[in-house]
Amino acid sequence: MTQAHRPLAGKRGLIVGIANQNSIAYGCAKILHEQGAEVAITYLNDKAEKYVRPLAETVDANLVLPLNVEIPGELEKVFAAIGETWGELDFVIHSIAYCPMDDLHGRVTDCSLAGFQQAMHVSCYSFIEMARLAEPLMPHGGALITMSYYGADKVVENYNIMGPVKAALESSARYMAHELGARGIRVHAVSPGPLKTRAASGIAHFDRLIDSAIEHAPQNRLVDIEDVGNVCAFLVSDAARALTGEVIYVDGGFNIMA
Repeated sequence: MTQAHRPLAGKRGLIVGIANQNSIAYGCAKILHEQGAEVAITYLNDKAEKYVRPLAETVDANLVLPLNVEIPGELEKVFAAIGETWGELDFVIHSIAYCPMDDLHGRVTDCSLAGFQQAMHVSCYSFIEMARLAEPLMPHGGALITMSYYGADKVVENYNIMGPVKAALESSARYMAHELGARGIRVHAVSPGPLKTRAASGIAHFDRLIDSAIEHAPQNRLVDIEDVGNVCAFLVSDAARALTGEVIYVDGGFNIMA
């Protein structure tokens, strides 16, 4: 790709959520790197590092850092390292979510307090924390992007408590878009169709969601991680400077169907 076709050249950003080569976060890292961006990558723990580090090398990651958002201080260490290495930040892509299996597979009505709090912490509040830590590193503006799902807006069978959690995430993105807009910081939720990621495998009867997406989406196909990466690359770019606070569906049109 020539310099003229590297619209993200000079931009630097943090991408959180790579677990393996099928992760949405890896699709984003791959596309953004191809378009010229420098990226910092995180891995969940020592066990995950052996899978993530080789992927980080494929995108020439400047920083590869441990991050478990449930461990106090780890998120602050990541942003401190970014500040020391780069000084400034242009984008953050937040692609992490978690819910204990018993609560994920049970009714919303029966969700435990501990399970709800953990799901909200990892899947939603961590994005708010990242926005707060990124803000001082974005004196010239930037973009904050998180990953949602159609189940935030409509009831999706077996998505269960993650529906309300993702709804909170989308609402948080809108409020932060309002609060940070004057600083030139744009905030979006990207909502991909079902993808065969490790996280999605925890949803009961996930194969039914896959079949429904192919059958009912106008494009009659599944999206892939590169599709999501291309949309995120646009949102990070200066071409999207007039957009903020949006929920952007990347689902082959599935969301428009009754």
